[in-house]
Amino acid sequence: MLMTPGPTAVPAPVRDAMSRELINPDVDPEFQRIYDRLTDRLAAAYGLEPREADRPAGTGDGPARDVVVPGGEGILGLEAAIASLVEPGTEVLCLSNGLYGDGFADFVESYGGEATLVSADYDDPLPLAELESTLADEGTDFDVATMVHCETPTGALNDLGPAFDLLEGADGEVLAVVDAVSSLGGVRVPTERIDVCLGASQKCFSAPPGLTTAAISERAWAAMDERDPHSLYTNFLPWRDTSGGFPYTHLTTEVVALDAALGLWLEEGLDAVRERHRTAAARCRERGAESGVEPYPGPERSSPTVTAFAVPGRAAELQERLREEHGVLVATGLGELAGDILRVGHMGHSARVDRVDETMDALADVL
Repeated sequence: MLMTPGPTAVPAPVRDAMSRELINPDVDPEFQRIYDRLTDRLAAAYGLEPREADRPAGTGDGPARDVVVPGGEGILGLEAAIASLVEPGTEVLCLSNGLYGDGFADFVESYGGEATLVSADYDDPLPLAELESTLADEGTDFDVATMVHCETPTGALNDLGPAFDLLEGADGEVLAVVDAVSSLGGVRVPTERIDVCLGASQKCFSAPPGLTTAAISERAWAAMDERDPHSLYTNFLPWRDTSGGFPYTHLTTEVVALDAALGLWLEEGLDAVRERHRTAAARCRERGAESGVEPYPGPERSSPTVTAFAVPGRAAELQERLREEHGVLVATGLGELAGDILRVGHMGHSARVDRVDETMDALADVL
């Protein structure tokens, strides 16, 4: 039983959709129709209204955003956001309390940008006081700010609102790039305050890995146009208008699968999906407390999509025993915390109390 925080278990209707005859994405108009439906469904997942065909960008209520779905696992989105917005000399503020938050700074530097990393320990909240101090420095003039909504390696869900308040108060022109890969679809994401909001197929939507998703604001598109990135694969611009064809042969089966998965997600309903994630998370932590293990960042900061239990020095052993003795697959931590954290992914199709109970019964046995 797959209980990892991505890839998640893929339900039967999605697997059935993947088994149908292959569509050629380069020449069959049906594929464009499926892709358009997919982006409309994703707009709902992002909390956006699908753009009407006769409504041009920049009109209507609120900031116009396009939803794009390039072919490539979720990490492609993180790099593509930087590649599309950063050039040598671009000043980027990277706000971080986790592995992926730190990783944004690496991407910035690899594209010649100037990264200012404002970071906290991985078990602490986002460093807002340090952020405020950094923004107050007269020598700073940031073009882009990056942050992570759910830090999957530690199971922490960050409250981004105060960070957005500080950024907007200091300079409302800073473009906000947010990794919401492990929260989108299971938790409300403040998309209305994000210029590039990144997701992926294999987390809360329970489709196979292979697709990046991004909701991109009009001002972010304008910045990309001005930047004129030279890359093809790590470049969002060619995806803005696919009516004349895709930048490269799309991942047909993965697109069909994500479309089917989102159909199930919409059929269940946004409120019901989020409540199911909250209920599964609460059950997971209740059962963990009964067994004497607690979430690494504390229950008040843990995400409804993943619980990272602190098991100092035992993560690999417990993971192996769960797999071999109970047929349950969970994840360990990453980086320096690899041996000290055991992660249960109650996201997407796996965010169900019966699956959590089976997992936690097994964990109680091996502890």
